[in-house]
Amino acid sequence: MVVSQATAQVIPAPQTMIPSPPQLAASSWILMDADSGRVLAEHNADERLPPASLTKLMTAYLAERELDQGNISPGDLVPVSEKAWRTGGSKMFIEVGEQVPVSELLHGIIIVSGNDASVAMAEYLAGGERPFADLMNQHATRLGMRNTNFINATGLPNDNHYSSAHDLALLSQHIINDYPDHYRIYRQKEFSYGGIDQPNRNRLLWRDASVDGLKTGWTEAAGYCLVASAERDDMRLISVVMGTASDEARAQESQKLLSYGFRYFETLKLYDAGAVLNAPRVWGGDKNELRVGVDSNVVMTVPRARNDELTARLDIQADLTAPIAAGDRVGTMEVRQGEEVVGERALVALESIEEGGFFKRLFDQVKRFFTNLIGGWFD
Repeated sequence: MVVSQATAQVIPAPQTMIPSPPQLAASSWILMDADSGRVLAEHNADERLPPASLTKLMTAYLAERELDQGNISPGDLVPVSEKAWRTGGSKMFIEVGEQVPVSELLHGIIIVSGNDASVAMAEYLAGGERPFADLMNQHATRLGMRNTNFINATGLPNDNHYSSAHDLALLSQHIINDYPDHYRIYRQKEFSYGGIDQPNRNRLLWRDASVDGLKTGWTEAAGYCLVASAERDDMRLISVVMGTASDEARAQESQKLLSYGFRYFETLKLYDAGAVLNAPRVWGGDKNELRVGVDSNVVMTVPRARNDELTARLDIQADLTAPIAAGDRVGTMEVRQGEEVVGERALVALESIEEGGFFKRLFDQVKRFFTNLIGGWFD
């Protein structure tokens, strides 16, 4: 049994009809809202495909995670092994025997897609590329990447190395939201190391000022791939395009997706973090009511041109009993547009409630019994 309350926010009257999503010259694609995770358009998004250098999104994510947790530092010196130096494909051009700072390697992985930098980072973080791949797969599972298996840190071809557009969008969402300080690297247009200047291969960084990431990829098996993200008017979208025919095609098809999303959808801020959304009865506490809300802003991406009511329904646990700690989950908020569920959020206690004294708890036990029996006459 749950206690529910419905509130509504009306979207402005429609200006235009929303067309079907664009059809792209690609084998797989997806368009996702970075805040809510809502998928706005997709095609074969769960198909397992070779990700090529999009793999390095996970390599960079794990390095960013270690930096954020303080396990490594930007200035830590990483020795370059012969294996890292010999790794083929795109390079940062580190030399065997060098000691390269972690921050430089991270820039080399993200901006110029250095396979040598990726292997050096994998060896530094996990002692080798194979154990690092195991770590990559563990985190892929944690993030909900259900159609991904990593064999290496680079994306060099292997039949058992695969991911999907949906999984890569999820990973990108975490890169953007979990480690925003490191995300600034992804917008850099060029990187220089050892006197060698190299450009970022993401063409959209030059064409669209709202684009600030993320990563390109190419192998013969994968085709030309691009994970892009852009932010306009406090709305951030992530696009993943896999299996296009050329460098130019992946940029054009990604731009189509992003333009569609920004033109026909909008991001609405429904509730602020800490706003009191309800105050249900609490039994046996030093207070009789608990302030309930959300611990982060509630932001939803919805079609611009629909005038259906946007409804938030609060399902709060019945018979809440002290003690309750601030931050404890006490229910769920479900947001719908018409009949479609567009998002869910946890409802949490915005304050702590301690146990009341002996006589208060006894009185509440009696009162709750008769309240449940007779239906609220004693409340």
